[in-house]
Amino acid sequence: MRAVPRWALISSGSAPVLLIGGWIVAGALEGAGYDPARDTISALAASGAAGFWVMTGAFLGLGVCHLVTAWGLRAARPAGRLALAGGGVVALVVALFPVPLSGGSIRHGSAAAAGFALLAAWPVLAVAPDGPAPWALRPVPAVAVTTAMTLGAGWFLVETERHGTAGIAERFVTFLQALWPLVVVASCLLHRQRADAAA
Repeated sequence: MRAVPRWALISSGSAPVLLIGGWIVAGALEGAGYDPARDTISALAASGAAGFWVMTGAFLGLGVCHLVTAWGLRAARPAGRLALAGGGVVALVVALFPVPLSGGSIRHGSAAAAGFALLAAWPVLAVAPDGPAPWALRPVPAVAVTTAMTLGAGWFLVETERHGTAGIAERFVTFLQALWPLVVVASCLLHRQRADAAA
């Protein structure tokens, strides 16, 4: 199994920090008119929003983090790395095509849907070949997290349709998608450390 470089901890660890930091700071700049339980993260990056530059920067940083992590995650299957990198590209596209202050955007919505799909699929696609593998690259954890991401995306769609707590649902699934690369990288590094110690 190919080694994962330690610098992948920086890129994968920065992803959830940028995402959460972005929505906290942008939400604070937006003020009382923004309800984080009901309003989406994309609304924070809308053209003309008070903190659009913060959330747009967070999306751009998130995309770069996913691309760099996919490059360094050598222990994962190529299909999984490609899907993670695709999720990074989609984050860049989402930043470049923000939603308007009112109404929707087909380009933004399509890009966001593609990002949800790629980032939900990558854990299963990244499962390592047969043999001893890091915990996070084994079938059971990968299927479990992909299922959780898929259910989270479904929850988000339901809440959006009923004008409910879409913000909470979106934050749940996007946080999970931003965190999982860090879990995989840490799992790979720990697995290599244990293998070296055993040798």
